[in-house]
Amino acid sequence: MKIKNFLFPALLVGTGLALIFQGFARTASAKPAINNVSYDAIDAYIEKQMRSLNIPGVSLAIVEGDQIVHLRGFGHTQPGGEAPKPETPFIIGSLSKSFTALAVMQLVEAGKIDLDAPVQRYLPWFRIVDPQASAQMTVRHLLNQTSGLPTSAGEIQLADFDDRPDAAERQARALVALKLTRPVGSEFEYSNANYNLLGLIIESASGESYPDYIQTHIFTPLGMSHSYTSHAIAKQNGLVVGHQYWFAHPFAVPDMPAPRGSLATGQLISSAEDMSRYMITMLNGGRYGETQILSEDGIAELHHGVAEFSQMGVSFGKYGMGWFVDESGPTRMLWHSGTTPDFGAFMTLLPEQNRGMILLYNANHHWMVPVLSDFGSGVAALLAGEQPEPIPFIGIFPWLLRGQLLIPFLQIVGVVTTLRLLRRWRLDPGRRPGGGHLWSRHILLPLIPNLLIASTLIPMLGKTRGYLMLYMPDYSWIALLCGSSAGIWMFLRTSLILRVLRRPGNVQQLVV
Repeated sequence: MKIKNFLFPALLVGTGLALIFQGFARTASAKPAINNVSYDAIDAYIEKQMRSLNIPGVSLAIVEGDQIVHLRGFGHTQPGGEAPKPETPFIIGSLSKSFTALAVMQLVEAGKIDLDAPVQRYLPWFRIVDPQASAQMTVRHLLNQTSGLPTSAGEIQLADFDDRPDAAERQARALVALKLTRPVGSEFEYSNANYNLLGLIIESASGESYPDYIQTHIFTPLGMSHSYTSHAIAKQNGLVVGHQYWFAHPFAVPDMPAPRGSLATGQLISSAEDMSRYMITMLNGGRYGETQILSEDGIAELHHGVAEFSQMGVSFGKYGMGWFVDESGPTRMLWHSGTTPDFGAFMTLLPEQNRGMILLYNANHHWMVPVLSDFGSGVAALLAGEQPEPIPFIGIFPWLLRGQLLIPFLQIVGVVTTLRLLRRWRLDPGRRPGGGHLWSRHILLPLIPNLLIASTLIPMLGKTRGYLMLYMPDYSWIALLCGSSAGIWMFLRTSLILRVLRRPGNVQQLVV
């Protein structure tokens, strides 16, 4: 069984997508492995992938039926720190979407939200460029990610660190200048903007702030006492230190700002133990212990795959309401990953086996999302009693990230080589090329790598620059510095070559 790789430009954001976390020990409630599930094999698999990917810390929880059967932590919560405990909180990224969807469905069952009502019923001020599309967009469209709102809109919001209480509404009102990428209701496109709007709808329909609603109606009833809607409070209670990857090496970023306006889409905080209670609720028709948090039909609605999603013509399953539904393998899976600049998560449910698994980890990078998702799917495969498929490129992937450092090195080599070549031409005119050889080998051909490097600067000039700086800091700085210098060097190099050939003189004056 395998969750196939895919890269939505923003899902990798705030989307929020990915996997693992730190050191746990089994609790007294753990049961021995049954039905060919070896927890030792799962633990060994996690430790192996952590070493391959240089992940600082991972936290694992497995549930079966209404029991937590395995809790384990790996690595450390901060540089030189201890392994995470079951109650250690992590930012869970886009796993937050399933909480937002659950809150919406609770309000549907309370008669306060109609899934097929237009968004403007609850947010009368909501507008995009197209008035007709603004009126057509419904709550269900937002939940199923079929509203037509583009991925980029959510990425922009993820990099907006406005900390005012009305940050989410201010960002939503800014969508008035937004053009949809596709007609409302036509196709799936993952966008954090959908779930940020749902957070505002929850506030409008319930009369409570989004943080208060989640705390009062989900966290507290489920006994999730180590789950938070505030980063400041979570830090006071042991929030793990996140890490950003720079060229495959994780660097601690204890003071990473949080986009308050994206709380509903990817900024909730929880622990492996608390998320175990949540998974048990999802597997048992909305019930945890004596608490019925949503009807069985409501849970089924959340888990029903509706929106077909694909990339480059390849289908990857369906999206429900805050959950991906994968029926491509022998075991049906409900899953979601979470991605922030410095944290990640991967959660899966196996309804037919009545099992669930979550991985939390304290490091991330946009380019590592597909590998980390395969990591999570490998653990899910072991939980289902299957052998995980090999993770493509896992051994060389960190080297690919490190390979970005070759770009400035090769640029320096190119400059030095060119200057030496010009010096030789000046001192020995007989070596100078002419005609087509000059243009093909010495001018046009070297333009190709410089054009490729300069093209990396293009994404950094757009509106998603802030997102790229957060989720791909190494690439972003390479693009800014090397892309800019490559663009300048293309013109300067050509000018120097033509100048040397046209005006034989003192080469030292020309190139020094």
